[in-house]
Amino acid sequence: MKTILCFGDSNTWGYSPDLERRYNEYERWTMLLQSQLMNKYRIIEEGLNSRTTVFDDPFEAGKNGLDYLLPCLGSHHPDLVLIMLGTNDLKSRYHVTASDISKGAARLVEVVKNFKNNFMEKPPEVLLISPAHVLELDNGKEGWDGAQAKSEQFAYYYELRAQELECHFLDAAEFIEPCAKEGIHWHAEQHQKLANKLSELIPTLLSSS
Repeated sequence: MKTILCFGDSNTWGYSPDLERRYNEYERWTMLLQSQLMNKYRIIEEGLNSRTTVFDDPFEAGKNGLDYLLPCLGSHHPDLVLIMLGTNDLKSRYHVTASDISKGAARLVEVVKNFKNNFMEKPPEVLLISPAHVLELDNGKEGWDGAQAKSEQFAYYYELRAQELECHFLDAAEFIEPCAKEGIHWHAEQHQKLANKLSELIPTLLSSS
């Protein structure tokens, strides 16, 4: 059985834009993916609200993805790591460009590709997922100034990083749309779309490993 680590933020955790609860195992994309892949693959959910690629949040501790990735790899020894981070890096407090955010994501890819353990024949495969766009709305998202324009540049820079590091790439913005009223998180049908796409893609990534 192959192990797949899904390393992401609130849209991996299952944050709903309009419900006062977390999406359950029949709604969030990670568990939908598990149900579609059945018992050939084991999905490890590793989503954290407000997680960044490499940046320390000045207001919330423990959100730096780089700090947690290596011990997470050591715990699970995955065959494939899905990295979908960068949305929270768009917050005004970090003052970084879309290019810089893609380089943060690339740093995570490097950690995975360099992970070695005596119990593993080789490092995990990596699928770098360029996050869906965010929307700047009239109702106002404090601290997200300029986020939409930056998010619309993600695919270009993330694909460049994937080419440089020779890892797999997927642009989530090609088929995922955020909530039109909230602007950041996804409705349940978008989780289903991602699960459907990944259930088709993942067997091709691991077929020769």
